[in-house]
Amino acid sequence: MDKLASEHAETVRRIVAGLKGRPGPLIEVLHAVQAELGYVPPAAVPLVASELNLSRAEVHGVVSFYHYFRSTPPGAHTVSVCRAESCQAVGAEALAVHARERLGVDFHETTPDGRFSLEPVYCLGNCACSPAVMIDGRLHGRVTPERLDALLSDADRTR
Repeated sequence: MDKLASEHAETVRRIVAGLKGRPGPLIEVLHAVQAELGYVPPAAVPLVASELNLSRAEVHGVVSFYHYFRSTPPGAHTVSVCRAESCQAVGAEALAVHARERLGVDFHETTPDGRFSLEPVYCLGNCACSPAVMIDGRLHGRVTPERLDALLSDADRTR
């Protein structure tokens, strides 16, 4: 297993120290680690486990069970495609196929150049404007494959 960078270890210890007094703090700790580091490094799992007096298996089980948690650094841009029923009813599956082909990755993966991460999301709350995607926290509705291409090009120019 890779060694956790010392600055990441300090961050993890600080987060755990601030949250370990709360009831069942594991999920909260993992969310905070991901918010600060962008992901939950696999090398952080033993440290979180030790600090919370849990087994490595318990921590790894939570990280691997919930798709929200990443174990690799995210791309410069995160593209989330809605997979909920409303979006599915008006073409989200074709949009998802197009996104995977355009980026050359599947859901929960990052392009080899580190520019884009592709994530499924189960409802963005934009059902009246389906299909919806979110790119870098910005919600977009009525997205066609052509519009997705334009949005990706725009995002790529910003970083």
